[in-house]
Amino acid sequence: MSQQVDNIKPSYPLFRDDEYKEMLAKKRDGFEEKHSQEKIDEVFQWTTTLEYQELNFQREALTVNPAKACQPLGSVLCALGFENTMPYVHGSQGCVAYFRTYFNRHFKEPISCVSDSMTEDAAVFGGQQNMKDGLQNCRETYKPDMIAVSTTCMAEVIGDDLNAFINNTKKDGYIPDEYPVPFAHTPSFVGSHVTGWDNMFEGIARYFTLKDMDSKVVGSNKKVNVVPGFETYLGNFRVIKRMMSEMGVDYSFLSDPEEVLDTPADGHFRMYSGGTTQEEMKDAPNAITTLLLQPWQLEKTKKLVEGTWKQEVPKLSIPMGLDWTDEFLMKVSEVSGRPIPESLTKERGRLVDMMTDSHTWMHGKKFALWGDPDFVMGMAKFLLELGAEPTHILANNGNKRWKKALDAILAESPYGQNCTVYIGKDLWHMRSLVFTNKPDFMIGNSYGKFIQRDTLHKGKEFEVPLIRLGFPIFDRHHLHRQTTLGYEGAMQMLTTIVNAILERLDEETRGMQTTDYNYDLVR
Repeated sequence: MSQQVDNIKPSYPLFRDDEYKEMLAKKRDGFEEKHSQEKIDEVFQWTTTLEYQELNFQREALTVNPAKACQPLGSVLCALGFENTMPYVHGSQGCVAYFRTYFNRHFKEPISCVSDSMTEDAAVFGGQQNMKDGLQNCRETYKPDMIAVSTTCMAEVIGDDLNAFINNTKKDGYIPDEYPVPFAHTPSFVGSHVTGWDNMFEGIARYFTLKDMDSKVVGSNKKVNVVPGFETYLGNFRVIKRMMSEMGVDYSFLSDPEEVLDTPADGHFRMYSGGTTQEEMKDAPNAITTLLLQPWQLEKTKKLVEGTWKQEVPKLSIPMGLDWTDEFLMKVSEVSGRPIPESLTKERGRLVDMMTDSHTWMHGKKFALWGDPDFVMGMAKFLLELGAEPTHILANNGNKRWKKALDAILAESPYGQNCTVYIGKDLWHMRSLVFTNKPDFMIGNSYGKFIQRDTLHKGKEFEVPLIRLGFPIFDRHHLHRQTTLGYEGAMQMLTTIVNAILERLDEETRGMQTTDYNYDLVR
């Protein structure tokens, strides 16, 4: 039972060697006290039934694979979007290790983030001293121009006051009084990662603009602000910038982690790279308007922009698909006075051509879908444009107003009549749904692979393939560099979805002299 230096195997296929199979079987028989295989199979089959689904949907005290993450994760991503900024979490080391690892697995990049290592004594007496030492060490060791502070469960349960703690840290001389330390309270036990992003952005925007509003004049810098929200497709930053540049619109991207999350391998480590500058943030109230790319997750940001910056926030949906990208570009043209250029008109025409080419294969295909509210709504709208039929839509962190809005969109289309929208539900609920009302495909993050595995275990005819779109994508490489926004994003999503359909068709029709009557070379 040893590896050979010239033929080192990973766990698969190593554990399929006879010696490992024998060892694992002995471990199961001797230590696991497992039920009989017949009982396991019986319970598995029962979990695929309507009877079990009814019990599953009555579940209240347990969440299984929630399809969301906690607030500080979002606050860290927001802070990474600012120039020379270190995200700082007031909490334990374990929490920050989770945030760094989560993003590292998705972006395949090192993620800079620190904590002040709260332990049992801080949980009893409060974390003021942790913050004093932590902020001082962070500034002196990593030399950021700004430290953006958020909280975890521990700090929120004991009631630590970030504003007071930061002011005391400065008062006692641990860091200079003028040193920027914006903050946000981000309790993990309410909201989700998108809430945390919104809270952190509002905290940074408030820090740099609230006390200096007397000198601000809406429209005086002739720019348009763009706020992305919790966005993990780096191509989306690039496509929005490209469209704004092609229109000749002067803009400020507020929170832009594109560079720091996609640094080149050229022998130079970049702890900080790119990002929104402090000057851009200070100047943001002087813009013509602020566009929220994911408005359902940016409620605090919207309130600050309208109430403090006194800007009118256009009512827009996430610019996904054809219709909502049209809407976005027309609004940019309206507020900036710049026409939509021929290059974008041609790009739109190419998307329409692609949609026409693929309509035969998209029409009538049924999809289950989950993710964050704005992404899910944009994807559902795009599927309807393609003639596809959403059947189950789930957003654990969606609210009742969001559900009502999505229900109205579905009701307007003949392809949305048989779809049900779920909020506050998790992926174990989704598992029940795809067993009892089978779609053709699922669209969601990497965690859906376990649902696909379970459907396949019941039998090939029950399998529901997963199309990986959303966050996080852990088990495939480089998808985080792709695009879901704008015409370009619609083209990429359509390519991904329709080719998954065609791949499935090939898989089902490659039986020689049985199903290969439809194993065509031209699709």
